[in-house]
Amino acid sequence: MNSFEAFKDPQLCRALLARLTAEATTPFRFMEVCGTHTVAIFQSGLRSLLPPTITHLTGPGCPVCVTHESEVAAFLDLAGRDDVVLTTFGDLMRVPGPKGRNLKTAKADGARVEVVYSPVDALAVAAANPGRTVVFLGVGFETTAPAVAATIKLAREQNLKNFRVLSFHKLVPPALEALLSDPDINVDAFILPGHVSAIIGATPYAFVAEKYHVPSVVTGFEPLDILTALLDITGMLKNNAPAIRNGYTRVVSDAGNPVAMAIMDEVFSPADALWRGLGLIPQSGLVIREEFADFDAMRLPGVELKETPPLPGCRCGEVLKGKMAPNECPLFGKACTPATPVGPCMVSTEGGCAAYFKYRLDL
Repeated sequence: MNSFEAFKDPQLCRALLARLTAEATTPFRFMEVCGTHTVAIFQSGLRSLLPPTITHLTGPGCPVCVTHESEVAAFLDLAGRDDVVLTTFGDLMRVPGPKGRNLKTAKADGARVEVVYSPVDALAVAAANPGRTVVFLGVGFETTAPAVAATIKLAREQNLKNFRVLSFHKLVPPALEALLSDPDINVDAFILPGHVSAIIGATPYAFVAEKYHVPSVVTGFEPLDILTALLDITGMLKNNAPAIRNGYTRVVSDAGNPVAMAIMDEVFSPADALWRGLGLIPQSGLVIREEFADFDAMRLPGVELKETPPLPGCRCGEVLKGKMAPNECPLFGKACTPATPVGPCMVSTEGGCAAYFKYRLDL
């Protein structure tokens, strides 16, 4: 058994589940704040094995899902321009925008949209299209922002004049603060994101325990990681000793990755940002600094965030805040399926609705 498989060891999982069942005598609700955790919890079968005292909520951890309606409308507007080539990761292609349009339908209508596998790939598209402006859609959390920042610096080094980034990056700690400030949110603990924490470390979450007295654990994505985190949370709740624990030390240091944070800070600065379902959250986004303004797609003529109404009937916002389970949405599995998604939570493979549907949690 290699070290990776060891974190799935069935005997150890059964032992931890037995301990968790014995320890979790008081009901509590935990929320995971990472789309990969969403999938891992469902895919491993853990969700159906958890003690009945534990309620699992999916949170705002899917970058595609939290992209605001007005941001989707903005990149669809860009896709309609003859002088623009949009480059994007594939998970944004089917995210619905106004009037049910998405990048896939825009491409079918003649828009130049290219799926890339890394932001650096977009530079090759720019080099091959000198007569057009090539825009990369910068959607994601702290996990992807450093790579996009490095790409902007590389574009400058290569003297590419026709490459820009539409930065809709989001920051996780301000979103946690927004959730915890909402009196209608009922969350007793968080499973904190492993990927984001690999960049920012565990220290930025200190306010969650110190100000809001909510225990939380940074953890990995294997069954033993998640069960150990839940057992740790149970202990903190029973002892009324909230803290931020780092259970993913094989990847995450408390101080994070200084090189990644430095390049992110060099190119981007924090700014207020819109989140689907959560609204405007202060200092929760990343905009391109003035020094790199030539690479900022928001500064292209005619590009702006316009007021855009929510998708009719879509309850993604309530799912992202843990106020509603996906299968409680009237559209779930009927009008809204992975083949005919009404909202982004059913589009993205990391979305809570898609996970519920795939693992048949309502059927």
